Amino acid sequence: MFGPVRSRRLGISLGVNNIPYKFCSYSCIYCQLGRTINKTIKRRAFYKPEDIINSVIDAVKRLRKIDYISFVPDGEPTLDKNLKSEIDGMKKALDIPIAVFTNASLLCIDEVREALYQADLVSIKVDAVSDSIWKAINRPHLKLEIGRILESIREFVKSYRGKVISETMLVSGINTVRESLREISRYLKDLNVDVAYISVPIRPPAERWVRPPSYFELIQAYETFKDSLGENKVKLLNMPEDYVTHLAGEPEEYILRTTAVHPLRYEHAVRLISEHDKDPNEVIDKLIKRGLIEIVDYLGTKFIIRRFLPKNNNMTKKNKKS
Repeated sequence: MFGPVRSRRLGISLGVNNIPYKFCSYSCIYCQLGRTINKTIKRRAFYKPEDIINSVIDAVKRLRKIDYISFVPDGEPTLDKNLKSEIDGMKKALDIPIAVFTNASLLCIDEVREALYQADLVSIKVDAVSDSIWKAINRPHLKLEIGRILESIREFVKSYRGKVISETMLVSGINTVRESLREISRYLKDLNVDVAYISVPIRPPAERWVRPPSYFELIQAYETFKDSLGENKVKLLNMPEDYVTHLAGEPEEYILRTTAVHPLRYEHAVRLISEHDKDPNEVIDKLIKRGLIEIVDYLGTKFIIRRFLPKNNNMTKKNKKS
């Protein structure tokens, strides 16, 4: 569990981290958590479902308002074999809508679809529909095929009764050419998504050469999507999120849990710590000295990122072979 965070899509969102660091079927060049160290398509149980459910219930009790409980973990959430039971348990205990953010690579698996049917909202990643661009930007597991993924998304959306949104991350010079944008927008129109979000890298990416689209590329993407889907179904996510002032725990805990899933703007951390009557420099320096975080610069903005110490455990060893 992490947050809450002020989501640019969902309001105040309490995050669920049901996947250990960087177990994923993709290794996207823009990923804010760095390169994937455990690229896999094998589903397994990572944590006890009751532990995840209880941690969310406890956090909700301490918070004033939550708009969504969101599965946005350190990797691909559908790799978790217990995803369905976790969602079911939360829905039985809490009257809060549940969202799952997935790269959709495993939607061909019956159990994955059954788990996602329980969610109130599913966000699907569609950064490309052509094989070459998909491989360049998402760097998928070798056993995945873009055609099968796109068809699996179509089949899922037809039978799903909740809200479907899509997210397309634009990387300058990779998927920003007009023809690529047209292909993606036509595909999303066929899906009839509720909202198609266009995102840009706003946090330090896995590959430091990754750059957000130019102003021209961003406007071209928006106009292309708008022409296909209609203006009311297209939204830009090109501005940073605001910060929250109410926490489920201490500022140190919030910083560590949040940076475990995405970099945190340094200025937000300073304001947050100050509002909880603590010295920002003292708190941040202590975490740096413990080797838990570091400060990096991306496009002129300072971010706090989490440092993950290598773990010599059996799960990591096994999954390097998956």
